[in-house]
Amino acid sequence: MVDFKLTISEKAGKSYQTVINDPDSKMFMGKKIGDKVSGETINLAGYELLITGGSDSAGFPMRKDVSGSARKKILAVKGIGLKKKGKGTRQRKTVCGNTIHESISQINLQVVKEGSKKLADAFGSKEGEGKEGEEKAPEKKEAAKEKKAEEKPAEKKEEAPKEEVKNALTTSSTNSVGEDKQPEEKKAE
Repeated sequence: MVDFKLTISEKAGKSYQTVINDPDSKMFMGKKIGDKVSGETINLAGYELLITGGSDSAGFPMRKDVSGSARKKILAVKGIGLKKKGKGTRQRKTVCGNTIHESISQINLQVVKEGSKKLADAFGSKEGEGKEGEEKAPEKKEAAKEKKAEEKPAEKKEEAPKEEVKNALTTSSTNSVGEDKQPEEKKAE
């Protein structure tokens, strides 16, 4: 059973995520980066999507210039999966090929042609959830303050006996000559 996480990005910059299961995921098998797919298989009637990349189950990115479906170690200067170290510096990196196969976990898609239904409507807008979270936030803060207030007296109780033990040790300890140390108030008397 093959499940793919799909990340669908709009031209405006927003992206939406969804998961497709086995019957629908078979449509993506064998497709390559740069291929166009119909949005009808993921309930987006009228949409046309472009495969722009993805990553496998271990997190290795797919590269358009590496053919096949296996992981390969390539020697590259720039591109997907590399951080530039210096001008002309080549790095050996493990990347995944450009063909979608069973061990791919995420597929990145870009909207080429929009349908009648908006993506925000299709995947559910999360604006309403944020408002509920804002209402719950003050309650959580108050509960956290109460917990801290309960913990502070317990910490003070633990520290008090330690100070008493230190005071007892300093008053009964002796100096190098062997005389008892006495508080300065008692010496003055």
